[in-house]
Amino acid sequence: MSELSNIKSQALTERVEERLFAYILDNHLKVGAKLPNEHELAAHFEVSRGTVREAVKLLVSRGVLRVKHGSGTYVASLFPLHANPLGLDAVEDKLQLALDLTDVRLMLEPTIAALAAQNRTDEEVEQLAEYCDAVREKIEAGEDYLIEDMRFHWYLAKCSHNMVVEPLMPIIDAAVISIANITRKELLTMTIDTHKEILDAVRDRDPQAARSAMSVHLDTNRIFIRQTKTAR
Repeated sequence: MSELSNIKSQALTERVEERLFAYILDNHLKVGAKLPNEHELAAHFEVSRGTVREAVKLLVSRGVLRVKHGSGTYVASLFPLHANPLGLDAVEDKLQLALDLTDVRLMLEPTIAALAAQNRTDEEVEQLAEYCDAVREKIEAGEDYLIEDMRFHWYLAKCSHNMVVEPLMPIIDAAVISIANITRKELLTMTIDTHKEILDAVRDRDPQAARSAMSVHLDTNRIFIRQTKTAR
């Protein structure tokens, strides 16, 4: 197989991996749920069984799926990366941890958003819009939106097309979880508005606006966390 064919095959596998992860979330599959068999998934995504098999392997490596030989493929986690990659579960001061994690996000995510605005494809920005809408719909329905929030930030990072960003996603995922546990019942309108501003900047291919919108999004979270910490 030529080098170009290898690249195309890898890209297709990664797209199916994304679609399979979205399928799990969109169908509200719980941990322990069994996926359709390889043949059914191949028909659903209109790809070969080999491509599905490779996509499943990627999600297995990220802890999302577990293959039980002779039984099938099962959902192992609803998060594409480990929820505690930094080993910070034992930290007692959760508010200070959230502040420190927000500082790390401020170091990373404004630049990631700028890269996404610069490098995204038309197909990717439409998918990002769907994830943005999913957060808004959950909030407006009064439902927990943590998974949708993580999907938005995770996919924004993928839109950056920077090979070093993906290994950094465990840090961002851990930060999203920690911060959301404090702010997600309070900063609802802000979350909808700033996510939309980030999306609009990415759609407009405006890196500076994307950087600014992400900074505002994170700064607002940081201010709220600091105020909460001060009040205690």
